[in-house]
Amino acid sequence: MENSYLLQFQRLKTIMDELREQCPWDRKQTIESLRQMTIEETFELADAITDSDWQGIREELGDILLHLLFYAKIGEEQKQFTLEEMIRGIGDKLVARHPHIYGEIQVKDEEEVKRNLEKLKLKEGKASVLSGVPRSLPAMVKSMRLQEKAKQVGFEWENAGQVWDKVLEETRELQEALEEQSRARSSAKGNGLPDKRVEEEFGDLLFSLVNYSRFLGIDAEMALERTNKKFITRFQKMEVRAAQQGHSLHDLTLGQMDQIWNEVKKEDAA
Repeated sequence: MENSYLLQFQRLKTIMDELREQCPWDRKQTIESLRQMTIEETFELADAITDSDWQGIREELGDILLHLLFYAKIGEEQKQFTLEEMIRGIGDKLVARHPHIYGEIQVKDEEEVKRNLEKLKLKEGKASVLSGVPRSLPAMVKSMRLQEKAKQVGFEWENAGQVWDKVLEETRELQEALEEQSRARSSAKGNGLPDKRVEEEFGDLLFSLVNYSRFLGIDAEMALERTNKKFITRFQKMEVRAAQQGHSLHDLTLGQMDQIWNEVKKEDAA
């Protein structure tokens, strides 16, 4: 079985080498031109995971593996690193960051593993516990990672009830900011756009809701994406239902659309 894995990996590497040498498109690619495609492949994998589409997961993982080999090939051409160095490097890092497996450190649970990992990263030279969070992460995913990182040094609420109180507090502060904005507009001082405080309070509310999701054991990003998919499905069904009645949604009132929406929603729940 192990030899089969190695043979298939070597075959894929050989194909990558051949394409790089013989295919005009593959020969033209750079790490910069591949970047956006890699991001797209990663999001396609995320979609497959959200849908629990195992066939899709397998295919997208294969695409990402191809991208990894492509970057390694370019790295070797640029005399920056080899595929062997890349693989050895991640192996060495995993061993170093798991002293409870490959050393004599004792841990009692998953949370202690995470805390030890953050300590090890700081010893490796990271300036901050938060420095390992990529700047380009989507905002919701980033907030989840920031909160998880902060938790590892004890900066964390004690229970879900405290976090919910914070959600309610941020909701009140957003409402206060909206009322303040309304008063400013009524006195002709506003410009019709949300002011910075409204935006700030809205962001604080989202951040606290993400925090609450962690205490509920919910992946906020996945929960929102599943709601997005549900909305798309129901909205498209609403479009079909309206067309069957000889209408476009543009022709319907909000009340008529709401009626169709509730019909579709009831059907989905049945």
